[in-house]
Amino acid sequence: MALQSSVRAVKKPPRLDDEVRFLRSWIEKPLHMGAVMPSGKVLARTMANYVEIDSDAPVIELGPGTGAITHALIAHGVDQKRLVLVEYNPSFCALLRDRYPQATVVQGDAYRLRDSLWKILAAPAAAVVSGLPLVTKPMLTRLRLIRDAFAMLTPGAPFVQFTYSVAPPIPKSLPGVSTEASERIWMNIPPARVWVYRKG
Repeated sequence: MALQSSVRAVKKPPRLDDEVRFLRSWIEKPLHMGAVMPSGKVLARTMANYVEIDSDAPVIELGPGTGAITHALIAHGVDQKRLVLVEYNPSFCALLRDRYPQATVVQGDAYRLRDSLWKILAAPAAAVVSGLPLVTKPMLTRLRLIRDAFAMLTPGAPFVQFTYSVAPPIPKSLPGVSTEASERIWMNIPPARVWVYRKG
């Protein structure tokens, strides 16, 4: 009996809990989710590495989900107080507030970025890091998102986006915008690439 009760007392690791949450949300609303599972550690770390840590400016994360990339940003050296997390799913918002109490968690639609953040940001942001499922959206929606993001960023600051697609999620030929891409991250499931866009 004692052995059975001790087995029942063992909690699932957070990563497994997060995968269950993600899968449940994906089944309910597949087009609202950027992935079936949380971002892998290598992908999250790659995205975080593009963010400037020697700054007090806000860092906006779009679609943080359960916080895999958020965790990588903090591990990279981004002060939790700088983070502005824009999440659509209310249960993920509650989880993020519990895990990252010093971050600003905004329940809102990242595709309507101005509406979601116009009362929140007191200064231009140092980066926008996105886990949104851009390739499921029409191109005009993607272009409006990056336009609104650039309006909130300091000149030259990165808009960081990952994708599982071979093609870039936003065209590389936008006027006045420089683009770079990471190597394909084969260790992620599925393999992904990080794209970074900067407006001078």
